[in-house]
Amino acid sequence: MSRAPRQQPALKVTREARGRVSGDGIELSYGYWPGRGAPVVALHGLTASYLNFIGIAERLAGRRPLLALDLRGRGDSDKPDGPYGLEQHARDVAAAMRAFDIGPSLIVGHSMGAFIATALAAQHPELVAGLILIDGGYLLAMPVEADAEQVLDSVLAQRIEQLQETYPSREVYREFWRARPNFPPADWGPWTEAFLDYEVGGEAPELRPKAAEAAVRFDVAESFKAAEITARLETLRVPVMLLRAARGFALDRPPLIPDSAVEQMQTLIPGMQSETIPDTTHYTIVLGERGASRVADVIAQFTERCESEN
Repeated sequence: MSRAPRQQPALKVTREARGRVSGDGIELSYGYWPGRGAPVVALHGLTASYLNFIGIAERLAGRRPLLALDLRGRGDSDKPDGPYGLEQHARDVAAAMRAFDIGPSLIVGHSMGAFIATALAAQHPELVAGLILIDGGYLLAMPVEADAEQVLDSVLAQRIEQLQETYPSREVYREFWRARPNFPPADWGPWTEAFLDYEVGGEAPELRPKAAEAAVRFDVAESFKAAEITARLETLRVPVMLLRAARGFALDRPPLIPDSAVEQMQTLIPGMQSETIPDTTHYTIVLGERGASRVADVIAQFTERCESEN
């Protein structure tokens, strides 16, 4: 098993190190970008992978190391029949951090990864020095009275169906996404292409998205347990920053976390800071130039605050 060093003096990041690390009874794949100081731990969203953070890591430019994990059921990590859910993902992350001998760290979670970050802080507070929640961590703006099954059948129906499709090449898969509004042309670039190339596996002409459908279906249900989500937020005793995309899944959609939800979160987490990054969607807040650059700067600054308060 490869081990990421706790410190790395590199100033320029050219390519991440890749490896596998023990989770909670399974193995997780990871990417590690070097830098100075203790690593930041990054957790991706529902159907994504560790390469969700490639742009942020490159814009950190060695100011901090970044360790990003493929969650169980995603990327090149193991895909058991179960269990899944936020608490299980948090156990995996805790096991991986201990395998690397990583102490209290800034945890950065995007989308579902933000929910997992709060679960980790609740279950293993000794491993968490601070949280940056990117477009997630609280109940998102969904259709009125929607439950998990309704969201799967409507908002995420096309994505679930896509997990069952095959593609003759990575170029075809990239073009499928290029034609959709989630990645505006101004934000399309090598980070997006690297992320999408890694997202499919197998052999041409039958490439298939790596995310396991059963894992996705189970984890969506976890995002609608309002009482548990609220209880986790109320237990937080570390610095918390919420970063919101100005728009939703596309530029013509409202933000996933509306202003009213931010106000509720600030009631649950006194002292929580928040920032909205303009001209970003739920996807480009991490994979677009504007979003990745700003998130990287916030990580560098917020890590210093977390270290000074611990």
